[in-house]
Amino acid sequence: MEREPYILAIDLGTSAFKTALVSVSGKFAGWEVQEIGLKVLPEGGAEQDPEDWWGAFLSTAKKLLQRNLVPVEDIVAVCASTQGECTVPVDKDGKALTNIISWLDMRGAKHIYKMAHSPLNIEGYDLFKVLRWINLTGGAPTLTGTDPSAHMLWVRDELPEVYKNTYKFLTALDYINLRLTGKFVCTPDSVLTSWVTDNRDSANVTYSQALLKDSGIDGNKFPEIVQCTSVIGELKPEVAQQIGLKAGVKVVGGSIDVTASTIGSGATEDFAGHVYIGTSSWVAAHVPFKKTDLSSFLASVPCAVPGKYLMIVLQTTAGGNLNFLRDKILFHNDELYCNGDAPDVFQTFDKIAARTPAGSHGLMYMPWIYGERAPVDDRHMRAALFNLSLENTREDIIRAFLEGVAFNTRWLLPPTEKFLGRKVTELAIVGGGGKSDVWCQIMADVMNVNIRQVKDPIQANARGAALIAAVGLGYLKFDDVPAKIEVKATYKPDPANRAVYDKMFHEFAHFYQQNKASYERLNS
Repeated sequence: MEREPYILAIDLGTSAFKTALVSVSGKFAGWEVQEIGLKVLPEGGAEQDPEDWWGAFLSTAKKLLQRNLVPVEDIVAVCASTQGECTVPVDKDGKALTNIISWLDMRGAKHIYKMAHSPLNIEGYDLFKVLRWINLTGGAPTLTGTDPSAHMLWVRDELPEVYKNTYKFLTALDYINLRLTGKFVCTPDSVLTSWVTDNRDSANVTYSQALLKDSGIDGNKFPEIVQCTSVIGELKPEVAQQIGLKAGVKVVGGSIDVTASTIGSGATEDFAGHVYIGTSSWVAAHVPFKKTDLSSFLASVPCAVPGKYLMIVLQTTAGGNLNFLRDKILFHNDELYCNGDAPDVFQTFDKIAARTPAGSHGLMYMPWIYGERAPVDDRHMRAALFNLSLENTREDIIRAFLEGVAFNTRWLLPPTEKFLGRKVTELAIVGGGGKSDVWCQIMADVMNVNIRQVKDPIQANARGAALIAAVGLGYLKFDDVPAKIEVKATYKPDPANRAVYDKMFHEFAHFYQQNKASYERLNS
């Protein structure tokens, strides 16, 4: 049998750094994972340590390669998928001048509002600016302050010395590629939420001088744009030596997680959708057009596939709610629990949820634990357990958490179908949530769509990065990808659960409107 080339694929998430060996046809030889920390700070701050990221890469890559899973000479490239909307200012030597400003960080909210607002405004945006943003980019900065556009303004106004010494503002993907190659570059999807690019031709994304001026950030502080499939250079010799790779290994541009997971789910054909359930969540589908729906915060934007766009609708927290339940409620380290770190309980959650009736005996959970992005953009929203009674048990709470994420995803379906111009009948599921059979069935039942559980769903981002590299190196085309993706199971909606879930979703959808003003008063 002919040996396949392999890609060292990186998946940098919010809570963990994964490194995998993936063949150019999408098959996994193995992977290593290391947890990384998140610092939650006052006034909406959230940061990560760049050296934690880099240390996790060196550690996981070295461990993986020491397992001798494939001949080292078969590893032809490194390619990354990373979390999006992070920001790190670096100097000319590539040294990070601050911690990574996370996509969860909202400290730039007042700064982006000041930049975006004017007396003649619509929903808080200067009328002329927002029209220019939508026309050129397909979207506009979120006023929650979580985009790099807001992060950079926060650095400019609150850390003027750092801003002065900043050579380039980079995102997570850009920073990893800098550490791998020494090159200051970005991709069309990684730079997107700086909101300074002309995306009207997705195969040729360029900086817009008008948008650079509007941004309030010096134009020379943005990196060069390259395609996701571009070979940006070779792996630094000292890095190759540290982790055990041969010299001359290529580094391909890669992408942010939404782009990579779409490729890794196999949904490369137009209108084929996928749902990702990780710390956050999203629904995405490739489309042949650039379009924006302001009312529901949906847009199609540049992606890894030249000439196509990716419809993306993001939700802030999905699986992160389960981490919260585990770490802050069930196994919080206080007088009630003094046994150290929380155990790995997610399989136990599945067992409990599977034996609990659909609807959790009337208990509902709203998973807006850190605000929400879509179909409403509101940083004041917070999570809630609703309709809790003496009859409910811990089992109900656990299943309600899973159902709450499914209800939140269903909330996206009407605007998604309107955007696509067709009914959604099936979605591939990837991410950590896709490992859970019971959660897949809940998603199918709540949304009334077929859910295709992709094999190794938690590795979709790494698989997507590897396949992007394979295309960039000429081993295959994006049209070949769907045939490379294995499906473990397909979950169909259970008619017996339709009535209870339809009734509960009606209340879920009204809960936000009924409590919107209270959220704003409590969390302003």
